[in-house]
Amino acid sequence: MSPESDKLQQLNALCKNTLAEALGIEITEVGPDFLCGKMPVDRRTHQPFGILHGGASVALAETLGSIGASLLIDTQKQNCVGLEINANHVKAVRNGFVHGRATALHLGRKTQVWEIKITNDAGDLVCISRLTVAVLDRANK
Repeated sequence: MSPESDKLQQLNALCKNTLAEALGIEITEVGPDFLCGKMPVDRRTHQPFGILHGGASVALAETLGSIGASLLIDTQKQNCVGLEINANHVKAVRNGFVHGRATALHLGRKTQVWEIKITNDAGDLVCISRLTVAVLDRANK
């Protein structure tokens, strides 16, 4: 296994028994300042009218941004928590997958800002989101 493959396996293992697993979110690529993943558009992620639920898109965005943020800190000393997220839903999706790419816009000592672009299988923009996370020091035990 390659180092990237090992990293993807570790990141996907973090999602076990979480909302990410329930929604079928899978981490697919990791880089120095970005993280990619995909999510199925199916009964788990539909709203009542048979299209992708906006909340599912936001869950994908926050999952990718939060995991990306945690990759850039020492998780033994700090952790990241969401402060604010916004999303603009620009295209409906009925089936297939949506693909998210979270890219770091600001990497400060106490905050990070991430942009998450979500596209459909054809590469059309479905949702654009921005996530701000707080970088908190862990309490000494």
